[in-house]
Amino acid sequence: MSTRATNRLLQPASLLRIAADAALVQVAFILALVIRYVIVDLVEKPGDDLPQIAANYFSAWYTKSFLLMAICLLCMGIAGVYTRRRFYMGRYKTLAVLQAISVAFLAYGAVRYLTPAFLDRGYPVPRGALLLAFAIAAALLIGARSFIRVWQVYGQDEHSRVDVKTDESEKRVLVVGGAGYIGSALVPELLSEGYKVRVLDAMFFGEEPLASVKDHENLEVIRTDFRSGLIGWAMRDVSTVVHLAGIVGDPACNLDESLTVDINLTSTRSIADIAKYSKVKRFIFASTCSVYGACDEMLDEKSISKPVSLYGNTKLASEKVLLDMADDDFSPTILRFATIYGLSGRTRFDLVVNLLSAKAKVDGEITVFNGSQWRPFVHVQDAAHAIRLAVDAPKQVVHNEIFNVGSNDQNYTILEIGELIHQQVIGAKLIVDNSGSDARNYRVDFGKIHGQLGFTPKWTVETGIEQVLLAIANGKVKNYRDPKYSNFAFLNEQGTSELTRDHWALQMIRDIEGI
Repeated sequence: MSTRATNRLLQPASLLRIAADAALVQVAFILALVIRYVIVDLVEKPGDDLPQIAANYFSAWYTKSFLLMAICLLCMGIAGVYTRRRFYMGRYKTLAVLQAISVAFLAYGAVRYLTPAFLDRGYPVPRGALLLAFAIAAALLIGARSFIRVWQVYGQDEHSRVDVKTDESEKRVLVVGGAGYIGSALVPELLSEGYKVRVLDAMFFGEEPLASVKDHENLEVIRTDFRSGLIGWAMRDVSTVVHLAGIVGDPACNLDESLTVDINLTSTRSIADIAKYSKVKRFIFASTCSVYGACDEMLDEKSISKPVSLYGNTKLASEKVLLDMADDDFSPTILRFATIYGLSGRTRFDLVVNLLSAKAKVDGEITVFNGSQWRPFVHVQDAAHAIRLAVDAPKQVVHNEIFNVGSNDQNYTILEIGELIHQQVIGAKLIVDNSGSDARNYRVDFGKIHGQLGFTPKWTVETGIEQVLLAIANGKVKNYRDPKYSNFAFLNEQGTSELTRDHWALQMIRDIEGI
């Protein structure tokens, strides 16, 4: 797997920024000295010999400014101004620069205080000039970056803005969460179709999900949380972003509601903002048919959405945010997936078909709660194929559109799923438990995706059940209860704080709270 080391991000363009910042710090220092000379020396201490004295002062002070410049560049480099934070949105970039400059001047002041014999030898740098140099340096460094950003957005003509992407970008797709359940099925398909694929994933489950394509020449993996500053860097030369990351499933989402909202909604908006600013043309978002909630009628994309869970609510809210962002240069596409089943690089056994099949094979029991509630189903490989069709489709077909992903033939009640499994594991006992309280109940129409994208599933629930049973029988799946197969069990075991302890998140909090 061609994983790129995230600490090797100092590009040639960054060297130019460093040189420019060095010049700006020097300019700030000189301006501060000139202002101080005009206000204090020229006005308050007039005399014939003052110009010669001022020249001596300036010469000594300017020599000492090189240490200040070096400290400033060092602090900005440590703060990531030239690497990961170079891609932050405006407010965070401003905070990062201001923090770095503040630390640098404080450090210089501390060195000056602790080693006066060295720094103050001959002509000490006036404290007033040093404070003024800080204010000017901060204004110049932040102002220069703000000007560049404004120029990029408003100063370029429409032709240059639209044509920023290279020809190579037309075939490069960024898959956020590409090592997950759907992502590990999608990435191999995109690669097989000639796409260059960049995966951004925290890789909580190791490299196994993408093991089948780890050495592919067109695969690039960035191992980091999708909320980190690297998300902007990952979007360079990308024409399409497929956003699959998030906390998935009602039980997992309910473990920490505030964290779920942050990851599933707030961060989705942030990623889309960065994608739009980066001139990404398409943004494909993985939503869910759970947004329909509970209804006895057949539902399609125009039906009223009434989610009955936090998971569904965050997905529906994300849909609305993305659709409101659409314009001529940014095309969001919403894919509402049916309940997924089957095997991928990172298989899950917290989904009804996979779980009941495993229980039938291993435990000899198929326990169905209530059983009368309807669900639509789709195999994970078919879900991946639907995404690829959306990536390939003409813009006018998918621009600002919602598609249910599944097939009408695979609308089943939960009891019917249990019966299909029982037909393949006759020795298992089918148990109906009416004590369940799952309020979700929906049948979904998938005519739109079939008609507009030509999507037809290759898998059926029966063949999916057979696939799961075979994987357990041949030892490919050794223990379906392993937390790695369940979003809820994994987060419950690891603790949701695992998702908030990433160094970038803590550093960003310190940045905001410390300024």
